[in-house]
Amino acid sequence: MSGLEVLQKVKEKEKDIPVIMITAYATVDMSIQALRKGAYDMLTKPFEPEELIYRVKNALQQSHLLEENRELRKELQGKFHFDNIIGTSEGIKAILGKVEKVAVRDTSVLITGESGSGKELIAQAIHYNSPRHERKFVAINCGALPETLLESELFGYKKGAFTGAKESRQGLLEAADGGTLFLDEVGNLPMNVQKTLLRFLQEKEFLRLGDTSPTRVDVRVLSATNTDLKQAVKSGVFREDLYYRLNVVNIHLPSLRERKDDIPLLAAHFIHLQNQKFGTLVKGFEVDAMRALCDFDWPGNIRQLRNVIEACMAMAGDDYICSETLDQFIEIEHDTGPSATAPAAGLGDLPFNAALDRFESDLLKGLLKKHGGAIDAAAREAGMNMATMYRKIKKYNIKKEDYS
Repeated sequence: MSGLEVLQKVKEKEKDIPVIMITAYATVDMSIQALRKGAYDMLTKPFEPEELIYRVKNALQQSHLLEENRELRKELQGKFHFDNIIGTSEGIKAILGKVEKVAVRDTSVLITGESGSGKELIAQAIHYNSPRHERKFVAINCGALPETLLESELFGYKKGAFTGAKESRQGLLEAADGGTLFLDEVGNLPMNVQKTLLRFLQEKEFLRLGDTSPTRVDVRVLSATNTDLKQAVKSGVFREDLYYRLNVVNIHLPSLRERKDDIPLLAAHFIHLQNQKFGTLVKGFEVDAMRALCDFDWPGNIRQLRNVIEACMAMAGDDYICSETLDQFIEIEHDTGPSATAPAAGLGDLPFNAALDRFESDLLKGLLKKHGGAIDAAAREAGMNMATMYRKIKKYNIKKEDYS
């Protein structure tokens, strides 16, 4: 077969292999055909060996960069894969089921929930598991910019549109073309910006500031708010037609106090991230400290939990974070009453369920004592995962003095 046919066969088997064509009869037409069929470069005979080596080095470097980009994309998709959103509570499972369905549909989604509950993470999960995942995810906090800047940030402007506009500038909608635009705290949008955004959602085009011809882009819009937009509509500060355009699908995130079963898993995740970042070897929280984490209401939600754990790890000097360290960052109500596991009647005098609880409580205390309070080691021997172990410790009110 001819050289062009060889090139075509190679590309059919492995499209990313860089191919250098070497020929004694290079014509413009042949060069165009080779490049169209995927050739990386062409070299005409005769040539110096150093020239061939130079071309091969360039081809290998290009191949290496492509491979790096593929790996980065995989890593980014993995980072926001549903399985890596931490939580096993029923509320989170239901949300992830909903996210999985809407990710593949190119529709607007309004994510609601308290500040710090993970709304942007859900938006990223939707984007990186959608057909748009190879294009940009662009986020803007609508409450962080003044009204005058917000409009130009979103839609861009033409040169001379206002004093200081010395050159035309692309807005975030154009930057996100083909991808996803995430409007955080969308309830803070001023009325004039709401009007322009509504037109874009209806027509898929908008006017830059100072422009007379519309700009057309293909962008999926996700939005989030921690305020009641229905009430904002009633109050006349948010357009009703825009509300329904943004709220095609609603995903409401529960607060952390509504999903306390997930706290041990989240804590372990944040500890792992901090260990990776700083090369530390913190293993977890002592039992009393973990109980305090689970009992606390977390008004700042997951963001507050992450920050508290980061602060605790900066101050901790042992393998396990203790209550004294945690006390510095959250207000803990210490239990001074009698232990829930104080000695009582023998197992034979108790109803079956109570006897079973007593047996399990005593077993866990014994394992914790055996492993010097190391919850991970005790959990392994008990055949439990860490989340179950923490739940049992909380259930039976096991304190440090019970096994030290």
